[in-house]
Amino acid sequence: MNALNQFGPLLGRILIALIFVMAGFNKITGFEGTVGYIASKGLPFPEMLAIGAIIVELGGGLMLIAGWYTRWAAAAIFIFTAMTAVLFHNFWAMPPEEAQNQMISFMKNISIMGGLLYVVVYGSGSIKPGKSIS
Repeated sequence: MNALNQFGPLLGRILIALIFVMAGFNKITGFEGTVGYIASKGLPFPEMLAIGAIIVELGGGLMLIAGWYTRWAAAAIFIFTAMTAVLFHNFWAMPPEEAQNQMISFMKNISIMGGLLYVVVYGSGSIKPGKSIS
């Protein structure tokens, strides 16, 4: 059980962060598509919002993995994920043929927010930069 207590939070942070690190990287490599998708939702300044999303997803995700300012990173990603759920997965406003998939994405965001909230409250765990594993 001691190993689970020691390594569990690190593994949990990695698992939560992976989706954001990958999404941030994909936004860089597909920047124009990301900007177009943001613009299609009628949001202002889509280029700036795309850059902000990259910073939060990639930067925040890497911070979560590293255990560096973990609570702040989790809080920023929590807010980002909540906004993404409402703005991009608004299943209640979708045609019936799209509503089910958007509801699933919305609920996945809500679930991820639960994990992020746990990190905000309890922090990074015992394994973080500059701390030896004993």
